[in-house]
Amino acid sequence: MEAGAYNIPALGTPFLSTEKAMTDLYGPVPEAFLKLVPGKNTSILMGALPTLMGAEYTFTFENMNIERGLLWNQENAINRGIQVNQSLGKFTASLSWNDGFYSNRYSWLSGSLTYANGPHSLAFVGMGNLGQTAFQTLATPVQNNSSMYAVIYTYTKGAWIIQPYYQYSSVPANGKIGIVKGNTTQAGAILVSYSFKHGFSLPVRWEYIASTGSANDPAVVNLMYGPGSKGTSITMTPTFQYGDFFVRGDLSYTHLSDITPGLAFGQGGNLKSQSRAVAEFGFIF
Repeated sequence: MEAGAYNIPALGTPFLSTEKAMTDLYGPVPEAFLKLVPGKNTSILMGALPTLMGAEYTFTFENMNIERGLLWNQENAINRGIQVNQSLGKFTASLSWNDGFYSNRYSWLSGSLTYANGPHSLAFVGMGNLGQTAFQTLATPVQNNSSMYAVIYTYTKGAWIIQPYYQYSSVPANGKIGIVKGNTTQAGAILVSYSFKHGFSLPVRWEYIASTGSANDPAVVNLMYGPGSKGTSITMTPTFQYGDFFVRGDLSYTHLSDITPGLAFGQGGNLKSQSRAVAEFGFIF
């Protein structure tokens, strides 16, 4: 179980206050589930669960970087449902029936398959809504009607963590719920971290994401900064840890192209670039 106050800062999105994040997203207990272990290599989870999708987790302390990335913005974060995990030798598989983007509509199927061999691992993750719904909130965007796939490679050895991955998402047309024309995104990212001596480390993340469609066709559903928009980001997070105490800072730059005016950065939504600096410190216990 995870409980308490939180923020979920993410590149390319407005910052939400703690109060708004808790009331409009997942409440003061965002993750809570019952775990059953019916067999040596089998477990069953039931409740509010972290998503199987993506290379980044929801909360800041779970990741290399403080802020979530552009690819994470397309993913769900927490879903409610049931999940079965099974390991067999070098393979680990998970299958989940859930409510996708926290929709309280239990029509989503998610699954992952991971192969691990020494410092190498390769994961394939897929999820999709087997139904469609017009229900939307801040936690349940139009992507709740999507399907999404990712391939994630991870290399972990010594001081190095290297993690490139590819992600694809699709929101199909459905006139009954107001999606006249569908849209897709394709994206890639590389996460790298190197640990120096004396508690210092330097994680770096690079991302690129593009959506289909055109700003000249307003009927296409918007998944980013207008149909056809693209985004690139670079984030560096110098980190120092001494015992249980840590301090780190994000330095990030995000650039957009092919935007729809009014849907990008700045008060008017017309700026194509944004730089951010964020600091975080605390204790690990």
